Amino acid sequence: MTSEPTYRTLVLGAGPQMQCGVGQFTRLLGAAIEKSDLGGCTTLTLTREAGSAIDIWRAVGSASNVIGNFPIVAWKRVVFRPLLALAIARLRGRHVVLVQHEWAGLHWLRRITYIPALLLANRIMMFSPLVRRELADDAVVGWAAKKVVLAPLPPNIEAPAAIADSALRQRLATARQNGRIVIGHFGSIYPAKQPNALLNMCAILRQRGLKPLLVYVGSFIRATDNVEDDFRTRADELGITDDVIVSGYVESDQEVFGIFSEIDAFCYPLGEGITARRASILTCVQSARPVVVTGPALSNEFDHHPRFKALIDSGAIVLVPRGAGDEAYVDRIVSALKQPPMHQSFEFDGWWQDAVQAIRAQLTP
Repeated sequence: MTSEPTYRTLVLGAGPQMQCGVGQFTRLLGAAIEKSDLGGCTTLTLTREAGSAIDIWRAVGSASNVIGNFPIVAWKRVVFRPLLALAIARLRGRHVVLVQHEWAGLHWLRRITYIPALLLANRIMMFSPLVRRELADDAVVGWAAKKVVLAPLPPNIEAPAAIADSALRQRLATARQNGRIVIGHFGSIYPAKQPNALLNMCAILRQRGLKPLLVYVGSFIRATDNVEDDFRTRADELGITDDVIVSGYVESDQEVFGIFSEIDAFCYPLGEGITARRASILTCVQSARPVVVTGPALSNEFDHHPRFKALIDSGAIVLVPRGAGDEAYVDRIVSALKQPPMHQSFEFDGWWQDAVQAIRAQLTP
């Protein structure tokens, strides 16, 4: 049931419909593979409208390896087609590489839909030893951890040569001119990022007379959790509703970094601690603003990722010990603001070359 493939690699994606970080990663991954010498690359778009069974059969037959970066599409909308693609790949004797960014942090319904993908994959690529351990500790699918290989995560966004102005940037600039400290948070807002903890820190900064303004550059993830309602309620309880801005979706990288130019420091109080899969932190670091974040849960979290580790060692990423209270984060923020900006080279293409090299090692000829 096999035929001679034309390409070495087929990347499953969802095209421009996938606006989240995982979708951006998929597009960049395909582009990086095409620029490398991995023997040719093609893509297959899977959405409600694109990617019929015939399309999948033909595309899978054209390549020796099939890479699926999950979630390929918004998981509530299209569940079956990505799994069908992996099943056809195995049926046709193709090598399946599953890229899995999270595990325990996923909603349990989503994890259930991913179990067939774990079964069908020849190799599972993850970016964090902590996430690999979460999979190994899963009573149902812990066996799949034997397939896991760690890869260094590259950033999804490269700092552009020029920034763009926006109404939000102008608002932040005015606030800073009036003596306010702007604390930023970039990326989607969901429970694992503990958005309400950052609200507490904003309240502490206000109590210290530092006039904070908290800006979330991103939007809330639509899920079964009442994340946004709880967030708004907590801000109201703390009396800081007027000190909090949620930007919503930002159209361009130029506009994102324009907003970043008016942020004094970023803060991520993460329940799991910083992991080597946090692409949003890699984006923030490129702004030359300090990034204050919870320390890692595992001592070996960055052993496979020397570039990420170097950012921590240089002080571009400021760690707060796990278990520390909100006051400790505020102390780190205040201390970081007294330091000069850390302008350092950030070799975007080099990060992606590292990732492609790790993937190359898992592909068949």
